Amino acid sequence: MTEAAAAPTPTDAPATPAVVDRPIPPRGWLVIASKELGDHLESARFAILLIVLGLAAGIPLYLAAEQLRTLASQVSGAQAVFLAMFSLGPRDQSIFQFDVTVQGFVGLAAPLLGIAFAFDAVNGERSQGTLPRLVSQPIYRDDVINGKFTAALAVITLVLVSVVLLISGFGMLRLGIVPTFAETLRIILWLVVTIVYVGLWLSFGMLLSVVVHRAATAALLGLGAWMLLAVFGNFLVQLFLAVFLPVNASGTAEQQIAGLQVQDFVMRLLPVTIYTEATTVLLNPTVTSVATLSTINQYVQKQQQLPTFLSLDQSLLLVWPHIVVMVAITAVLFAAAYIRFMRQEVRA
Repeated sequence: MTEAAAAPTPTDAPATPAVVDRPIPPRGWLVIASKELGDHLESARFAILLIVLGLAAGIPLYLAAEQLRTLASQVSGAQAVFLAMFSLGPRDQSIFQFDVTVQGFVGLAAPLLGIAFAFDAVNGERSQGTLPRLVSQPIYRDDVINGKFTAALAVITLVLVSVVLLISGFGMLRLGIVPTFAETLRIILWLVVTIVYVGLWLSFGMLLSVVVHRAATAALLGLGAWMLLAVFGNFLVQLFLAVFLPVNASGTAEQQIAGLQVQDFVMRLLPVTIYTEATTVLLNPTVTSVATLSTINQYVQKQQQLPTFLSLDQSLLLVWPHIVVMVAITAVLFAAAYIRFMRQEVRA
């Protein structure tokens, strides 16, 4: 046999498998968001939190139903009657230690939505061993955290819109109160502010899910922060101020006003205070100021001021700093979670 005959032909060489180059979708975060959204809607967590927030809004509305019915029959056609469903509580609130209104209950319970839908967003994938497979898909790595945040915010928006529609339906069907166009706009803006406020807690929960590797630990930290800031925040701040920055009752009026201004500044460091002030202005057109009065003359003028209804644009001028602050805090928390996630090492 000749050397040429012994040489292998090209057809005898092993075939090299073709490498399929899968293109990266331009909007991979939408793929993640749609998958997460479906998982959230089918989970028991969604149903439980919807019931909890519904009860948080329905209980104060039920307690104030008699007062609302009387108010509606006495001042038919008056302004801001429909808004009273969200800002009016029962007649006797002495047995309660917090704001017993729809606004107050939603402000207290809504942060749980943000924490519940985010505390295990990343560390849950890591503990199940699915995070390496997820980031190995043909998508950009930041699409993972962006998609999870978008899906959670969409579910939270759905829950809040459902609760507002239930309250509005109760007012129109059972109490016979029909909202005006201006009242509808104020409720929509209150809903937007509430979504921004919950988004703040969602960003905080997302940061916990990235930094803390165990979902149970992240949940405990999130609930602890919620209780510390939202539930007991006002009490703890007032206790701190009473011990370290007390208002001298025997001092001059200027000194007392200066002490109240310091206390007001410290109280506004709490997100719940910023949210409460913004929603109070939107749901109550008679509120004309949220700033602490700095002089005695301003107090005198406040007492002599006739009750007036602010237009929607005037109310927005009062609350836009609060909205900007909440958006800024949300952006900072999400940016911290984003940077930490992008720098983390994911191993199979």
